[in-house]
Amino acid sequence: MTEERPIGPPIGEDDLQAYVDGRLPPTRLEAVEVYLAAHPAAEAQAQAEIEQRNLLRARLAFKAQEPIPSRLRVANILAEHSREPRLPWASIAAAVAWLAIGIGVGAGGMAWYGHLGASPTPVAQLAASDAITAYRTYVGERLHAVEVPAEQEAHLVQWLSRRVGKPLLAPNLTAEGFRLMGGRLLPAGDEPAALFMYDDGRGNRLTLYARSGGAGETTSFRFENQDGVSAFSWIDNGLSYVVTGRVDRERLLAVAEAAYRQFEAQPQPPAGGKL
Repeated sequence: MTEERPIGPPIGEDDLQAYVDGRLPPTRLEAVEVYLAAHPAAEAQAQAEIEQRNLLRARLAFKAQEPIPSRLRVANILAEHSREPRLPWASIAAAVAWLAIGIGVGAGGMAWYGHLGASPTPVAQLAASDAITAYRTYVGERLHAVEVPAEQEAHLVQWLSRRVGKPLLAPNLTAEGFRLMGGRLLPAGDEPAALFMYDDGRGNRLTLYARSGGAGETTSFRFENQDGVSAFSWIDNGLSYVVTGRVDRERLLAVAEAAYRQFEAQPQPPAGGKL
């Protein structure tokens, strides 16, 4: 007798990820279950990823309960557009306030500005250059700006963390006026990089780029601007981070600081631990 097997294309990475996320149609689910039954290592890996997915979803569940920030409500956006531009002294006061915040943050042992005259490390410089290039490439896309949408955030974070080799998260930037659109995987020389994209509902987009590199280094925030595209970059816990956008420096700094605080608060796996 011949053994009956489910008909269909070979089982691939997309099938296994859809299985982990619970997105397989019944006919394809049967084929994947047959495959996993015949491949114990793949089944063990899938079960481990399902457990990680459930942990991530539990940790991110609070986001679904968050109210829409007042700055993103239509009525408030329209009211903001109708206001007169701020007086120069208001801008000066805002700059002084940000300077005070920067000093306080530095004294508290958190992220700080690098000296403007200091040269960035080669790793930081390369990451910033690659991040700005990625921003220019994808920020103008309307249909394919991201590879995995925000609706699949848990899967996106898990996938990019595994590929980059370090635990990542998609920082919650709603307090800074930006919502997550999704993300994608990028090449970074011989290694992969992660790119998360955000928008503010008014046509402004920014990206958070992360790649492995700079092991043993910890750098301050470094700012640069290339033809109207601004970026804050830093290295911490073996990862190079870059926040990039066409927004003013103070607003981008607020985003970088928010992202930094959330990455710092993220539990790190034990040495030698696998994602």
